[in-house]
Amino acid sequence: MSARPAATRRTVLRGAALTPVAGLGLTACRPVGDDRSAPLAGPVELGPESEVPAGGAKLYRDHNVVVGRGEDGSLTAYSTVCTHAGCPINKLDGTRLVCPCHGSEFDATTGKVLREPAVAPLKPLVVEVKNGTLVARPQD
Repeated sequence: MSARPAATRRTVLRGAALTPVAGLGLTACRPVGDDRSAPLAGPVELGPESEVPAGGAKLYRDHNVVVGRGEDGSLTAYSTVCTHAGCPINKLDGTRLVCPCHGSEFDATTGKVLREPAVAPLKPLVVEVKNGTLVARPQD
């Protein structure tokens, strides 16, 4: 026979009551089930180049892309799908991106992590200007 005591009725009922709550916590850490968190699959036109200020950034929520412009006019682009749990980042504060799921923060001009829980930088993209319009695409 086992030396472990048998579970009481109260223990079993408490465990059954907490099981759905635990499932909700796990679901909250998953990326959204639709394509809002899908990475960029091909080239996409974002908008006029003039929308991105020198030393600043612009968030293109519909495409999960952020474009930054250095003081020298150079452009950078990153995917705004958070590297922690795959959530689409929807907030840009200056040049700081803030993930709504767990509070990770990234530099929009370098892709570097500013605040955990994310530890990996944002995925870099290629950005070009074609006829005054910004076009982003995945790196080869």
